[in-house]
Amino acid sequence: MHNKLIQSSELQLIVDEPDTVIFDCRHEINNPEYGVTSYRKGHIPNAIFACVDNDLSKEPNGVNGRHPLPDTHVLCDWLNKCGVTNTTQVVAYDDSGGVYASRLWWLLKWLGHDAVAVLDGGIQDWEDTSGEIDTNTSQGRLKGKFKINPKDILVDTRFIMKELYRHNLMIIDARANDRFLGLNETIDPVAGHIPGAVNRFFRNNLNQAGKFLGEKELKASFRHIIGSTPSHEVIHQCGSGVTACHNLLAMELAGLKNSKLYPGSWSEWISDPRRPISTD
Repeated sequence: MHNKLIQSSELQLIVDEPDTVIFDCRHEINNPEYGVTSYRKGHIPNAIFACVDNDLSKEPNGVNGRHPLPDTHVLCDWLNKCGVTNTTQVVAYDDSGGVYASRLWWLLKWLGHDAVAVLDGGIQDWEDTSGEIDTNTSQGRLKGKFKINPKDILVDTRFIMKELYRHNLMIIDARANDRFLGLNETIDPVAGHIPGAVNRFFRNNLNQAGKFLGEKELKASFRHIIGSTPSHEVIHQCGSGVTACHNLLAMELAGLKNSKLYPGSWSEWISDPRRPISTD
């Protein structure tokens, strides 16, 4: 079972197995059609397109962030239609270092499914290692029988507000440093960050080849940030709860387990002007 990362050489061994379901999670924030267009041009054989905006999120309502978590029963129904069962090995990939694939990885962990892994290096590594590219978009899968067993791996805005001034929070913000500092904000209408949060840009989890750093390097880097804070007390956030999953996956790879996600993240936090912000 692959439950964090899978390498292209490993995926090639199971790509055609009936109990392997592969999801193409390619996405661009400012280009909603990018993912599905890229998928149609070519994808890993048997892959199913997973839309970050529609399949991996529900409709935002102005106060729940830009990428609210999908309702569990809706997500479960979609997974069933894709042929996922409780024994399925799920593989997620993108072309952005795993940032969008890690969203699907986290969602399945949330539902209680352990056999899910992100393709290290994404579709670029797959192609570089002579992996086949397909243009067939027909699904052709039997409906799965996936039953959820939700895990307590998230916190909400009420929890953040309650604990904020007790100084009991260790929040890691995955956005780029300039956005964290309230500079060059081009996505959300209010700039800054949650008071007390620390910054770790998610791309710092990757090497120059776009693959995840090793366990020791990741562990040392995160320990430098969180100090002696137990990993299960760490909360991850970003702009909308997507890139934060990349940091969460990186901590798991480092052996720092059971940190939590604040799904609404900055875009939900700023929906109420009474909530404090910082640019320090």
